[in-house]
Amino acid sequence: MYTVKTDNNFEQVIRYCAGTKRNYQKGTWITEDMIGAYCALHRAGFAHSFETYHGADLVGGLYGISLGRAFFGESMFYLMRDASKVALHSLVDWAAAHEFLLIDAQQSTSHMKSMGAREIPRDEFLQLLKKALEFNTLRGKWRISDE
Repeated sequence: MYTVKTDNNFEQVIRYCAGTKRNYQKGTWITEDMIGAYCALHRAGFAHSFETYHGADLVGGLYGISLGRAFFGESMFYLMRDASKVALHSLVDWAAAHEFLLIDAQQSTSHMKSMGAREIPRDEFLQLLKKALEFNTLRGKWRISDE
């Protein structure tokens, strides 16, 4: 059984993401400088993590940046089956409950499509982004209602 928390272990999430092996990629773009920058954005209330736990163990998650009512997913990882999917599902539910207009997954992959993501034309993306940025950014630590 998995449980999900938000913003409890941000740095560990990004470090697990940095260590994730990806097909056809050598190394990672998540360098120590990037980790430092994202951790600073987290402390400032702009970067957030959704973390999946099995008991007390962090076994999956994702992190990204929030601006207005848009969330820009940066990376995700899993150590146990479907743990990243559980985190993504929690992000989608949280974003819907807080009237987010857009979750940008950056890449169109079969994994993301299996979770309900869809590509949108650039013009539609820019319109959604413009509207999302009209809202104040929900800064600070995010919480799921049952945490």
